[in-house]
Amino acid sequence: MDSPRDDRSLGQLFGDLSRQMGTLVQQEIALARTEMTSRVTSVGRDAAMLGAGAALGHAALLIGLVTIALILAELGLQPWLAFLVVTVVVGALAAVLIQRGREQLQHADVAPRETIQTLRDDAEWAKEQVK
Repeated sequence: MDSPRDDRSLGQLFGDLSRQMGTLVQQEIALARTEMTSRVTSVGRDAAMLGAGAALGHAALLIGLVTIALILAELGLQPWLAFLVVTVVVGALAAVLIQRGREQLQHADVAPRETIQTLRDDAEWAKEQVK
């Protein structure tokens, strides 16, 4: 069984291939942009969690200082004990948030893996078309 014959000249074939490759590259760029936007949004959310943890750490210091003054005035506790209790509780909360944010950021992968694979596939396809 004969395959259908293409009557286009070699110049026309290369012109068509060039146009198709241009369209393909534009589509790959759009795919990469979409993929990167999705991953950057995730990393931004994780960075915000890290920032919130750091802000709570700062607040722990301030709340600890205010609480010390109130506890000392009301209960007559030793100053070092009041400071230690408040700081440990609020500091532990800050440490948990910071650690969770760091873990999430370490697992973040912002490379456009799907686009890279598609580009490799496209390169193979282009090589086959030229043969």
